[in-house]
Amino acid sequence: MNLNLNLNKREKLAVTFAGVFLSFFIIIQFIIVPVFEKRTELRQQLSSKKANLLDMKILKSDYLDMTEKLESSRQGLNKRPANFTLFSFLDKLAGDTNLKDHIAYMKPSTSVKEDSGLKISRVELKLQEVTMKDLTSYLFKVETSENMVIVKRLSITKTGKDTGLVSAVLQVETFES
Repeated sequence: MNLNLNLNKREKLAVTFAGVFLSFFIIIQFIIVPVFEKRTELRQQLSSKKANLLDMKILKSDYLDMTEKLESSRQGLNKRPANFTLFSFLDKLAGDTNLKDHIAYMKPSTSVKEDSGLKISRVELKLQEVTMKDLTSYLFKVETSENMVIVKRLSITKTGKDTGLVSAVLQVETFES
């Protein structure tokens, strides 16, 4: 097909300009714009992946800390004597600190922690008319023992006006192996 158009110089220039413009438009619209859009999309994906990686590193660190604490707890539980009971431990400690005669009551109980299935041994203990020094000594020995025992709750009330004596209700817990 041979089109022999007789176009004057101005029309040829206009057709050439339109062709060049159309070529540039097509190149920009179908090559350059998609490249920049893809580049922006890739940058967003990279940013998202970096955030995910940072979250995974934090979670890994938390997991390693928890497994280390778990292993330390297991070792602590394994170090306890085979016949260890919280009740007898607290009773013996009261005898060692001369508080046995001041025990009003000791109420043992056990429960199972729902989320982990671990068995918790608990003793509620009431000490009457003890000095703050003796109570502090007793609490220190409970908290610093290697038997993984903690004082979960503590309530101290002053007894008498000027006696300097107190009564205390403690709730002490430990995990059973």
